[in-house]
Amino acid sequence: MTGVEDMIWSNLLHLSVNMWEDTPPKFAEELRFDEALWNELTEKMAEVGFNQVVIDLGDAIRYRSHPEIAVQGAWKVERLEQELARLRHLGLEPIPKLNFSATHDAWLGLYSRQVSTPIYYQVCTDLINEVSDIFDTPRFFHLGMDEENATQQHRVQYAVMRRGDLWWHDLELLADAVRGTGSTPWIWADHAWPLGAEYYERMPHDIIQSAWYYGHTFPGDESGRPRVLTGSPDRWMSFLDLDDYGFLQIPTGSNHADPRDFGAIVDLCLERVDHSRILGFLQTPWRFTIPESRDHHLEAIENVRVARIQALERFSEVATHEGVKQ
Repeated sequence: MTGVEDMIWSNLLHLSVNMWEDTPPKFAEELRFDEALWNELTEKMAEVGFNQVVIDLGDAIRYRSHPEIAVQGAWKVERLEQELARLRHLGLEPIPKLNFSATHDAWLGLYSRQVSTPIYYQVCTDLINEVSDIFDTPRFFHLGMDEENATQQHRVQYAVMRRGDLWWHDLELLADAVRGTGSTPWIWADHAWPLGAEYYERMPHDIIQSAWYYGHTFPGDESGRPRVLTGSPDRWMSFLDLDDYGFLQIPTGSNHADPRDFGAIVDLCLERVDHSRILGFLQTPWRFTIPESRDHHLEAIENVRVARIQALERFSEVATHEGVKQ
């Protein structure tokens, strides 16, 4: 990475919505997706400087390997391939996301109740292989893996939580499947919170890390280091820890709770994290791609537009200043 101008500016958009609930009516048995809004959002993203879109696929695709997963109205593979070509034409790099966290895998249907069994491993590998092929070996493949704990599963009827060596085994199996396709695995860095030093010591350095934070202030510990997440004593800000251990990362913000968040994350990370280890930044609106959420999505895009411009201006000023000093 040579500078801010080369960084990823990405947005997460949903085709699938079945991440949070495992039973109807909140589990959507039909595709909940508005194509006109999707087109508007992606065109706007390209217009204002985004260069990547992460697509949450889930059960919104009728996979050839496992069509039984698909909800009613799911896209055929050919339709997805057409969309990927359109996105690339816009200048947006499409990145697939299949969240294999046991908290967010309702999209897997029956297989979400067979976690860590031979059939589960086979289905996950089949899907990773097929999606990688559809995306023509994407640069990254997002595996999710966030929030796998009891607290985050209070809304579901069937709760699963992998711990200890089993979680590490399953992560490595999924990462190996991605590596086998020629792509680089990418995950949410949530497990750094409960695992602490173990996480940084056991985590393979080729897995891209996305720590996230959804506020605009950064409480510090006794040393003043930005670390403590407001209202969450069991969580802490991981951007600086990931940097200390030499991980490549894509810091993540959201307007889910605070529209000031994304810009604050960019400012903090560009100031405190080694630029050579920041691949870019990811915005996560956490809303379905439906008309009722249009304003929220457009706000998320605007947040990134402003943060990107400010980052580019700031980087240009620093580079110019350093050039004068030389």
